[in-house]
Amino acid sequence: MNALSDLPNIGKVLEGQLKEIGIDTYELLNEAGSKKAWLKIKEIDESACVNRLYALEGAIEGIRYHNLSEDKKKELKDFYNSHK
Repeated sequence: MNALSDLPNIGKVLEGQLKEIGIDTYELLNEAGSKKAWLKIKEIDESACVNRLYALEGAIEGIRYHNLSEDKKKELKDFYNSHK
């Protein structure tokens, strides 16, 4: 995979946001983790919602975010709610 947009859930807009915050490879995304990457995106885009957080986690796991486990979704939703 060359482009972040080759990962599940990462379209051109999210890819652009990731690049803007200094994440331009899967390795950097994986190293940062979904929560840290989402927080940085939230700094540049106040509209960053819980689905974007799910999308980042799904991209790291290599799955569509709809297929995240319920436990993982709950963990991410709790994190999101603590940073609204």
